[in-house]
Amino acid sequence: MKKVYFLQTCDTCKRILKEVNTAGFEIREIKSNPISAKELEEMHLLSESYESLFNKRARLYKSMDLKNQDLEEQNFKQFLLQEYTFLKRPVFIVDKEIFIGNSKKVIKKLKEKIG
Repeated sequence: MKKVYFLQTCDTCKRILKEVNTAGFEIREIKSNPISAKELEEMHLLSESYESLFNKRARLYKSMDLKNQDLEEQNFKQFLLQEYTFLKRPVFIVDKEIFIGNSKKVIKKLKEKIG
């Protein structure tokens, strides 16, 4: 299984998609085609945490003052299902491994995995 979830308006996502060999990947744009509860559950099984999938740099996170709230896993799950901007992106799933976000370390590991 090879999937990537990204946001079309995100320049960082576009740059990473150009850098990485996405041949054979199912490519999903999350604004026009939001993630389903089943897909989120699949990501959660691989990452073992909804919080690890959650984008704490999103504007909405700041505007809703979520950093000053005591959020639990169920809260992160609900926010991820309600609003696409809360998904840390891009998210690559390669076989049974998940690569979340755009840090150099994550992208390096992803490139090593897919060659």
